[in-house]
Amino acid sequence: MSHIIGSSATAPSSPSIRANGQRPIPGAHQFHDGLLPPAAASWSSALKDLNDFELSSSHPTRPGFQQHYDSPYSRSIPSTAPGSPRIPPLRQNSGSHTPRVRPHATTLNIPGMTRSKASPDGRIPDRDVAAKLVIIMVGLPARGKSYITKKIQRYLSWQQHNTKIFNVGNRRRLAAGVANSGSGSPTSATSRGVDVPTQAATILLNGTKGPDIMVEDEPTKLDLNGEPKSARTKIDQSAKFFDPNNEIAAKLREQVALDTLDELLAYLLHGGGAVGILDATNSTIKRRKLLVDHIKAREPKLGILFIESICHDQNLLEANMRLKLSGPDYKDKDPVKSLADFKERVKAYESAYEPLGKWEEDMHLQYIQMIDVGRKLVHHRLKGFLSGGIASYLTTFNLSPRQIWITRHGQSQDNQLQKLGGNSELTERGHCYGLALYNFMTYKRKEWLIEQKNKIAQSTFPPLPGDNTPPYPELNQELEDKNFCVWTSMLQRSVQTAEYFDADEDYDVKAWEMLNELNAGSFEGMTYEEIAQRYPEEYRKRSQDKLQYIYPGVGGEGYLQVISRLRDMVREIERITDHLLIIGHRSVCRVLMAYFMDLTRDDIADLDVPLGILYAIEPKPYGIEFHAYKYNEEQGWFDELPNYKPRKTVDRNS
Repeated sequence: MSHIIGSSATAPSSPSIRANGQRPIPGAHQFHDGLLPPAAASWSSALKDLNDFELSSSHPTRPGFQQHYDSPYSRSIPSTAPGSPRIPPLRQNSGSHTPRVRPHATTLNIPGMTRSKASPDGRIPDRDVAAKLVIIMVGLPARGKSYITKKIQRYLSWQQHNTKIFNVGNRRRLAAGVANSGSGSPTSATSRGVDVPTQAATILLNGTKGPDIMVEDEPTKLDLNGEPKSARTKIDQSAKFFDPNNEIAAKLREQVALDTLDELLAYLLHGGGAVGILDATNSTIKRRKLLVDHIKAREPKLGILFIESICHDQNLLEANMRLKLSGPDYKDKDPVKSLADFKERVKAYESAYEPLGKWEEDMHLQYIQMIDVGRKLVHHRLKGFLSGGIASYLTTFNLSPRQIWITRHGQSQDNQLQKLGGNSELTERGHCYGLALYNFMTYKRKEWLIEQKNKIAQSTFPPLPGDNTPPYPELNQELEDKNFCVWTSMLQRSVQTAEYFDADEDYDVKAWEMLNELNAGSFEGMTYEEIAQRYPEEYRKRSQDKLQYIYPGVGGEGYLQVISRLRDMVREIERITDHLLIIGHRSVCRVLMAYFMDLTRDDIADLDVPLGILYAIEPKPYGIEFHAYKYNEEQGWFDELPNYKPRKTVDRNS
């Protein structure tokens, strides 16, 4: 700032602007003596001609009238001459005469809520490298690192930040010749192009394939230089492979880690990624220093965040270890021997383990320590909107067994007329839906409690044949103390659907404005047919890109705006340990379902969520268990749809 002021002090002063040829106009000299550049000669000449014109003009006078010219812009100039053409602004460096050398500002990017010339869609632009983030996981085996990475990836992707997991363990198994490089992951980039039912297969099918698929996904390709699979020699993957004194294995693990990191960096720097997550133990300072140096050598402006998962709860640790028995290293092997081998592997890591601390702090690196899955968090030097948002999200984690139910309201009067938005009341059929929903929820609540108690009584180790579900670490706590929350929007059709719950003191009913339906702006109360006829261009724009489209008019929203206002709602859903029923609307249910089912951005706005469908989501240590039920109007009950998968709607009025 000082060099700018200093330079203006020695510059020639601009000519004074005078009224009536005598008095200088107050403040006129300040246009140059301040921080603005000197006025051009043509501008001064134009002002002189303007003053001459005013002197030759007659002005109305009255007693006591006095003219004040505090600014040349305060005078009204009557003229019949055509206005001069507007000179468009030119891109320039306003700070100094030297070219810009400092990096661009790194600030919040929210798709649908922010936009700029560099980032018209609100996502992190490629030039804003400092806003991109490399997350490096740290922790001993069986500390829930993969569980944490999947949750972070799902949360950030749901907010439209391109996020991908890079699992070192999968690449290590490929390098050791014990895994099939063709095995895909439902959340990997290679499967993003398939249809929604295939993509969501691992979290559907009533959880029957839970641990087998959800554990340590995101396999990455390994360059084997064309060597046929049959020519590779399998390397022993027992606990001896992870012994720090095993130099050959240590070199292989180090090379695999760097190869995986290179793939991650390519994704961030050239693949349009915003966040890359390196899922591995990274249990020593030497390994973490190697990774940091590798990143800095490739792109020094990239953000780096360490997340360490620490586990002191022995029940939680035992549950995590048993979950590993369903993973790729021990699948189809003797569970007793596998558990013993895995504990030996953990001891091998523990002998050389160095937690986050002084080295990271001396290097001014940001990190988060997460203890017992969110019961305690320690932050250090968090900077940037992504790091802060992740830290806030991690505080909501819990492994409490519970059910989350999502459904639309009962039929409303506007539903009958196929009108958008509005605040109409329920029809008689809609009230009947509310009664059936209350009866069914009351039954399922009791059924769930019986099932959980039976699981506790039948829990055995080794697990029985076909039992691939690990125990909850908190399953032994009192289950009958759980409340049942019912959340509605503030619109009549949602509130009225919950009227029977509200009359029962055993349910906690609350209305949320953030659960209101997407606001259609000027099109509220219209049908899609009317919009297509009266506003064909708007109808076409929405049909081409429903996710990005925003309804015109006051209060008009789009799906990205709904995602933004539901951000806090999702964190609250993750935080509570009670059962929950959400009675929402089509757009709200689509957005919430997209979060829990990790759907791609292309599928959110087209997800089929008709009236009369009830979705059940039960969080598990490995993911979720999913069920869908359809309203049987004749019987006033709900029938389960055994193989239901999310699909795109075929209704044009959606």
